[in-house]
Amino acid sequence: MLTVESVSLNLEPKPMESFSTLINSAPVEECPAPRARRARVLLLLGTISWLLVIVFGLWILWGYENSPGKAGAPPRQWPAVSKIEPARDHPTLVILAHPHCPCTRATIGELASIMAHSQGRLTAYVLFVKPAGFSDEWEATDLWQSAASIPGVTVVIDEEGAEANRFHAATSGQTVLYDAGGRLLFSGGITASRGHYGDSAGQSAIVSFVNSGTAERTESSVFGCPLFDPNSECRVPRDEKPKP
Repeated sequence: MLTVESVSLNLEPKPMESFSTLINSAPVEECPAPRARRARVLLLLGTISWLLVIVFGLWILWGYENSPGKAGAPPRQWPAVSKIEPARDHPTLVILAHPHCPCTRATIGELASIMAHSQGRLTAYVLFVKPAGFSDEWEATDLWQSAASIPGVTVVIDEEGAEANRFHAATSGQTVLYDAGGRLLFSGGITASRGHYGDSAGQSAIVSFVNSGTAERTESSVFGCPLFDPNSECRVPRDEKPKP
């Protein structure tokens, strides 16, 4: 039988934890709204940065494509020392080209269009510059094959750029047109920009000269790589080096 004396009640008060301790011990979850807002901001900033990179790249590309090369100053009369024989009863066209110039591919394509619109009243030459010391096959690129396949076009190797110098050409794609008397009618390029296919002021002028004897302009910009600059875009393949 339990007595009042045998029951020991522990009535000693326990210390209470501080209010700040209770607050710190309770887990606090971050509100999802600010976190989602930060994610949206980061996504927006990333998208803007990506668009700026694209715009800058397109601006650089546009500037490159629309930057003409050095314009030539061809002689007003067909050079007497030239090894190329001009036609005597209709105009003669000459294109000075680098066989490894990617920009000239469009020039050769536009030449095909010019010949198709000239209806046999135009003789054309494509002179591919060949530096000294390179193998016989160095100039035999796809550009050579494309030019040679155009009816009415004669492809010639321009050893050490002798003919290019006679016509005062400095940029691949430089085109000159002389009449039957050997007088210069047109000088310039036949593409609207680097590697651009389609109508151009130069192409229209040549077709007009051939078919009607007159044209609205006699010059245009040339878009291509330098003919004689070893550091140009027309770099020589690694396995193609000048012979000693």
